[in-house]
This record gives sequence, C-alpha cells and structure tokens, in this order.
Amino acid sequence: MTQTDTSSKWADLAPRVLSAVGMAAIAIIAVALGGPVFLAVLAVVIGLCMWEFSRLIHAEARALHVVLGVIAGVSVIYCGITLDSPDPVALFSLPRIAVLLGAPLVGAALLPRHRVLFFFYAALIMLAGLGFVAMGTSQILVWFILIIIISDVSGYFAGRLLGGPKFWPRVSPKKTWSGTIAGWIGALGLGVIGAALGAFTPVEALALPLVAFAGQMGDIVQSAIKRKMGVKDSSNLIPGHGGVLDRFDAMIGASGAMILLITIASLSVAG
Repeated sequence: MTQTDTSSKWADLAPRVLSAVGMAAIAIIAVALGGPVFLAVLAVVIGLCMWEFSRLIHAEARALHVVLGVIAGVSVIYCGITLDSPDPVALFSLPRIAVLLGAPLVGAALLPRHRVLFFFYAALIMLAGLGFVAMGTSQILVWFILIIIISDVSGYFAGRLLGGPKFWPRVSPKKTWSGTIAGWIGALGLGVIGAALGAFTPVEALALPLVAFAGQMGDIVQSAIKRKMGVKDSSNLIPGHGGVLDRFDAMIGASGAMILLITIASLSVAG
C-alpha cells in the first residue's frame, strides 16, 4: 500500500476525534451546569437539527425552516418543564406527544415535497429529544454518550484495519461489516464494565449493542437522505465538519432506541 493510500485511509480521523471531543465537552458542560442550562442546550441542538433537516427537504422555504426549528426547540423545553415523574411510561402522555409532533406535522403540511419522509424523520428527531430529556443529567446520559463514542471509534478502526464486505455500499460506501460488528462488540464491552460497576443489570448490558446498532442506523439513514437530496452535508454550521445533524445523527437514532428500551423494561418490571 502506498503512502498516499495510507494517508487517505485515515484522512477523516482528525475530524472524527475533534467531533467526539466537541460533543463530549458540550455534554460535560451541560451536565455539570444542569437544570435550565442543560435543557436550553438540548433545545438548541434539537432545534438546529430540525432546521437543517427541513433545509435538506426543501432549501427554498427559509422562513419555514426557522419556524420548524423554533417549534422543535420549544417542544423540548416544554417536555423538560412538564416532566415531573421518573416513570419512563409517564413520558408518553398525550399532551407531551401532541407537542412533540408539532414540528413534524407542521412541516409535513407546509413543505411542498417529501412530506412523508419529513414527518417520520422529524418525529425521530423529536423522539430523540424526549430521550435526552428523560436521561437528563443523570449517569445514564454519560454512559449513553460513551456507548456512541466507543461504538463509533471501534467501528472506525476495525473498518479501516480489517476492511472486508461493505455494510450498505449504495448508501454508505465506507461502512464495512467488520466495522459495524466491532461497534456492537465495543458497546457490549462497555456494558460489561458498566454492569461490573453497578450501572447496568446484565440484561441491560446485553441490550447495549442494540443501542449502538440504532446509532449506526441513524448515521446511515441520514446519509441516505443526504444522498437522495444530492447534498454532502446537512449544513455548514460547523466549518470542516458539516452541520449539527451530521454530528448528532447517530445520537438521534440511539437516543430513540434508548428511551424505547427503557420504557419496555419499565413495563416488563411493572407487569
């Protein structure tokens, strides 16, 4: 292998490391300050993700993009303010669901194309927001972020070093089965450590690869949407790194899966 091939193979390592460090720093500061600051940061992130996604669907409707972003951010704040029960089932109250579906429904009604696509992915963004609200500033959030980082790092190095068959070449040409499986193994290893420390039950530890897989699919789904729309990045808000949605797509998929798993576990225990 030539020096050029080797350097190009690792060309995106620095951006990935910087993205991971950046996300970790934002999470640490928000968690440390807690309360309104955490909720405000979360609302801004979800609002920007919604703004970027609506731009992907229809670039011309600039005012609508802003409106949808604001609705999404306010919805997250509403959920955070009204969440007064640790019971995961209480998350899915009818008023809260109605508020969360505000931006997806408004966008689906007013955007001139790809309305079904917009509704479902926008609803996934809002479900992720609800997941982050539910995790709050507890240790669950820290473990969750570690799961995504470990899965991404494990998959990156395994994919580059081992190579092999592509996971979904038409959508994400760089992702390999070796990297995908390594991400699951990394999440499982972290789960074992967490179980040993008392953060997870053995059953929860075994379920963490599902969270990692949901994160991987979140990345792939967003890549498929960008490919369909003929764009490389969701925006240029982060110079050299694309947009907020490009950096949080895996967390959007994984957060939705995390909150659903927590809710299912809670229902099982209650039953």
